[in-house]
Formats: sequence, C-alpha cells, structure tokens
Amino acid sequence: MSLGLPGHLRPQSIGRAFARGSHVVSLICLLAAIGIVASVQSAHPEYILWPAILALAPMLVVLWLLDRFRTRFFSAAYVVIGGASIYWYALTVMSEYPLKGTDAFVLSMPRVALLLVGGSGLGILSAIVWSVIALAVAETVLIIAALQTDIPIHTDSLSLVVLGLVILTLLLMRMAQWRTRHVQPDLHRAARDEQLAAMRYTIEGRAAAVMHDTILGHLAAIGAAPSGPIGRELQAQIERDLEIVVGEEWLADPSSTVDAQARNEWQHNPLYGVVQETRQLGLQVELSGDIPALARLDSAAALALALAAKQCLVNVLKHSGTDSAEAVVYGLDAGVTVMIIDTGRGFSEADTGSDRLGLRHSVRKRIEDVGGTVQVWSTIGRGTSVVISVPTDSEAAVRPS
Repeated sequence: MSLGLPGHLRPQSIGRAFARGSHVVSLICLLAAIGIVASVQSAHPEYILWPAILALAPMLVVLWLLDRFRTRFFSAAYVVIGGASIYWYALTVMSEYPLKGTDAFVLSMPRVALLLVGGSGLGILSAIVWSVIALAVAETVLIIAALQTDIPIHTDSLSLVVLGLVILTLLLMRMAQWRTRHVQPDLHRAARDEQLAAMRYTIEGRAAAVMHDTILGHLAAIGAAPSGPIGRELQAQIERDLEIVVGEEWLADPSSTVDAQARNEWQHNPLYGVVQETRQLGLQVELSGDIPALARLDSAAALALALAAKQCLVNVLKHSGTDSAEAVVYGLDAGVTVMIIDTGRGFSEADTGSDRLGLRHSVRKRIEDVGGTVQVWSTIGRGTSVVISVPTDSEAAVRPS
C-alpha cells in the first residue's frame, strides 16, 4: 500500500489515487442514472422524465470541480448541491414513473455517487465522516421525496454495501500507513548503511592503493638498496610520501581545475615525477611517444594514470628480474593511453595471490574510478605489457546518466 514512496509523499499520492478512483465511479453512477432515465423516456414518451436528467447536471459540474481541486469547500458544495440535485431527480422520477420503493436501482445510482465524496483526499478519518454525512443527506432527501409522492420507503442495501466498502478501504489504508510509518525509518537506515558501506569500500580501496604506492614500495626499495645509509633522494621521497599519508590529503578528491599553462608543461605532469622517482629507485625507464597528449588530461585522470604507471614500474623493479622498462604514450581523440613494457620473467595474473594488491587496487581500481581501462598481456619468460587508457574528461566518464 505504501508503493515504496517517501514518507512525506505517500499519503498524498495514495489519497489522490483513491480520490480519482472514487470520482470515476461517481461519474459512472451519474451517467448510468441519466442513461436509465433517458431510455425509459424514449420508451415511454408519455412520461415527463427529462427534468430528472437536467437535475443531475449541476451535480456533474460540481463533481468535476471537486476532482480538480479536492478541497473541503468543494466537498461541502458537492454534498449540498448533490443533495438538492438528488431531491429534484427523485421527485421527478417518483412523480412520473411508478416505483416499488426508494431502493430502486435508478435511485441508488445518484445516492452512491454522492456518498463517494469521502474519497476526495481530505484525510482518511475525515473522509469516512464525509461519506456518512453524504449518504445521510441522500437518504433524507429521498425520504422527503417519497413522502411527497407516496412511494414506499425501503432500506437501500446497495448504498450500505458501497459505504461499507469505502469505510473498509479507508481503514485499510490507514492501517497500511501506520505500518509503513514504522517500516520507513528502517528503510532509511538501510539506505544510509548501504551508502556508508560504499563510502567505506571506496576509502579502503584508496587507502590500500596509497599504502601500496608509498610504504610497501619504499620498503621494497630499501630492501633492494645496498647496505649502508639510505640515499638522500630516497629518504626525501619517503618523507614526502609519509607527509601525504599522515596529512590525509589522499582522502580528498583532486580538484578538476588545473592551471592550463602548468598542465601543458611536461615537467608539471604527474607522470614526469613518477618516471623520475622510479629512475631514482634504480629502474632505467625509456619514455617515448606522444608525450604532449598528456596535457589534455584533467587532474583526476592525470593523477590516476601517473600512480597506476608508477605501480607498474615498481612491479617491474620488484618482480620482473630486469632493471629496464619502456613507457610509450599514445594520444587518442577520446583519451590517452600509456603502455608499460618490460622483457622480464612475466607472470600469470590468474595465479596472483589475493594478498597482492598492486595490480588490483593501485592499477585497475584506480583507473576504473576515472572511467579508464587496463589490459595486461604477460608471457612467462618473455615479459609483460600493461596498457592503461584514461579518457580526457574523467568526470564525464564516471558521471551517472
């Protein structure tokens, strides 16, 4: 019954739907009454029944206004004008056509149309009161018309059944709203927990990538360094990366605005710093290709590409068994691609242990976050090629449609 709607929209939406359905039924009842009277009039021209058709016209007009505005004013107007219309209608029919009682079907139709005023979106409990009042008004005017025309007064079971169904439906709606009022906070908490879990997953993945890029990479560099004091350049690099980790700058998303002149200069591109750092660690990196194409990347894509390339170069230094690698830049219309190539021992990505986070987090996850792709080709004993592609507009690439 809640339709999955938010708490502040659910009652209004369900109320409007029920009101519209009630007004449609009311219209059908009035048209049915008009049709019955018209058919009897055509079959018996001696009866003067056409005023009964005119009597229901004001009721139709107010019903249309009530369906459009659904206010207490038009609800009251519908009951008052509808009661007068039913009285005129019943008096005309009872005077011209012999009826067996006030429970005749031709009299039940406008009576049902009037009691359905309770579905006018006035609130569930007040709607029940309005329906009871409307039926009481209809019964009163019919009794008055019957007394004037000597028609027997009978209880109309059809109207009572319709009133019971209206009350039952409204009460069920009330109970459903009461239940969903208790369920809705649980749904909001579940949605909030899901959002927090997604944020936690993103932060954990980013933290794992940063940890692998900095601390684990530095430990590997220290292990591969000759005995004795750590070199000054490596020490400065470690201190700089530790400041980034402790300062939590890695938690913030990179700004999308980058100084155009600085971005067009190769020395200010993050990939330049990565190449210099890995060379200081002892890896001979040969850089070639369409290097100026890197200037077309925004800050997020440029940083992700540089850090992913750094992880690939560190992997070459740690695992390939060779101290040389090649980085080739390709400029495309929709993005930039960097290929990292080495002629080392190679590996099988499927056999990589679950504790090896470099390729999974520092490369694939980081590039996918900016809408890019990563492809790995490796042959045991013949080397590895990693192709990293990122779009020129990383924010547009990952923005939901």
